[in-house]
Amino acid sequence: MTVDVLCLRPEADCERAGALPPASLAVAYRSATDADVPELLQHARVLVIPAVGTALPAKWFAGTHLKLVQVTGAGLDRLDRATLERLGIAVANVPGGSNSAVAEYVVTAASFLLRRFAWVDAEIRNGNYGAARAKLLAANVTGLDGLLVGVVGLGTIGLAVAEALYKMGCRICFYDPAPRDLSAAHAIGAQSLSLDELLRTADVVTLHVPLMAETQGLIGDAQLGKMKPGAILIQASRGGIVDEAALAKHLESGHLGGAAVDVYSSEPPAAGNPLLALTGDAARRLLLTPHIAGVTRQSAAFLLKAAWRNVERVLIANEPPLHRVY
Repeated sequence: MTVDVLCLRPEADCERAGALPPASLAVAYRSATDADVPELLQHARVLVIPAVGTALPAKWFAGTHLKLVQVTGAGLDRLDRATLERLGIAVANVPGGSNSAVAEYVVTAASFLLRRFAWVDAEIRNGNYGAARAKLLAANVTGLDGLLVGVVGLGTIGLAVAEALYKMGCRICFYDPAPRDLSAAHAIGAQSLSLDELLRTADVVTLHVPLMAETQGLIGDAQLGKMKPGAILIQASRGGIVDEAALAKHLESGHLGGAAVDVYSSEPPAAGNPLLALTGDAARRLLLTPHIAGVTRQSAAFLLKAAWRNVERVLIANEPPLHRVY
């Protein structure tokens, strides 16, 4: 059996993005749930995986001859780092490819929630056009200009989000013990705050941290309770960072003005997820999306092309991978 690369993304994804691998490479396309994946891994030299999905069993990698695991995105939480390091298998990702898409998502979601578009759409469909318009005018709903936005996690994506919001007229503050680029933060006047101070003062809080021991449950009931009344929360980082039951409670009580949730503690969210149980006005102040904040036609093409270039670099040019993370 000849397999240079095992790719756990559909070939159609690559075709649609105009990002097919070099014809000289033998590529097997599979889903992570296909029964023959462990066997194919024993023959492959490179594994290509999407950043989003269930964790890959560490036992799959034992006895393989893999030179590289290439992630077609930035996230690494599907992989068991200790196992791959012990086996000497390099792991590389594609940082920054989703920056514009995530920034666009945050700007759009914040505007959607601040201006109460879901509520007024439902009211018009129920025949309440005049009353809904009058209520919105009386409420004096706000746009983004002049608001204070708190960015939690000022890495590559967080900085792109901050810069996009700054261009919309927002003032920026951030919480990050180790920001990637302080000079870029200073260029947009971003102020470093403690997490508590950011939560107390920001009109919009947007999360962009990886899932790790330090960020698991970072935003729970106590943190949500500290947020400014009427503030907006945008969760487009990783599931497990926000306590979903606590978020549902603070939406139900009216303490929060709204929330956009793109990632969940389990994906797809379980039927019993408290966010799905919200009704009425609380439900209309919640925007749910299926882990697509960073997914656009443009971002997909960038990510896949960069991933295949790295595979070609390792297997054909016999050079070390770019963006190796461990």
